[in-house]
Amino acid sequence: MTTSTTTPLQGQVAAVTGAASGIGFASAQALVQAGARVVLVDRDQAALDRACAALGAQALPLVLDLLDPKQCATLLARVLELAGRLDIFHANAGLYVGGDLVENDPDAIDRMLNLNVNVVMKNVHNVLPHMIERGVGDIIVTSSLAAHFPTPWEPVYASSKWAINCFVQTVRRQVFKHGIRVGSISPGPVITSLLADWPAEKLAEAKAKGSLLEASEVADVVIFMLTRPRGMTIRDVVMMPTQFDL
Repeated sequence: MTTSTTTPLQGQVAAVTGAASGIGFASAQALVQAGARVVLVDRDQAALDRACAALGAQALPLVLDLLDPKQCATLLARVLELAGRLDIFHANAGLYVGGDLVENDPDAIDRMLNLNVNVVMKNVHNVLPHMIERGVGDIIVTSSLAAHFPTPWEPVYASSKWAINCFVQTVRRQVFKHGIRVGSISPGPVITSLLADWPAEKLAEAKAKGSLLEASEVADVVIFMLTRPRGMTIRDVVMMPTQFDL
């Protein structure tokens, strides 16, 4: 197999969760442009169909509700049915709960923690045996700047990302001996639908200052992580708008 500087992931197969919009779609688009076949995983079939139509024949749709335990458990099997193998897994799907803890809905907390933490762990648990058997693989998890700073306006969301940051760092140490790289990307605020739950004054302030990232900028860093020599793992990238002030 040969690759070029313009298609460094030629011949590889990737799967991205939460791929119909936001960072997930931007990641899938960047992976396709880098030469990979990409399985886009999302529960929104209409949005998924639109995303795959925009990306072309290298994009393969997989409708899956990751919050349904039975469906979640089929992730790898269904990716293999579509694409035959899996080289790259981007665990990106997530939810956001912001604001004061006392005002948060307990059901929303459960749903967010389930998707942001439990589903990520189960998905990685699902794909690892396939990668271990093949002796190679890349796993990237979408974390957040909130994993590195006790963000006072989003304690529930930040806690989920602190948990997943620990997960990434510890699992990486278990599996590097199998030729598998595990890393996370921790962006500051990105212009996606997740910001809809931000406090209105915080969002208005961020927009006015130009302190928001584009999803495509996050995807560019994902490609950077994936295209390092195999002897190098980028364990965590923290990226933020230059004008963002913690």
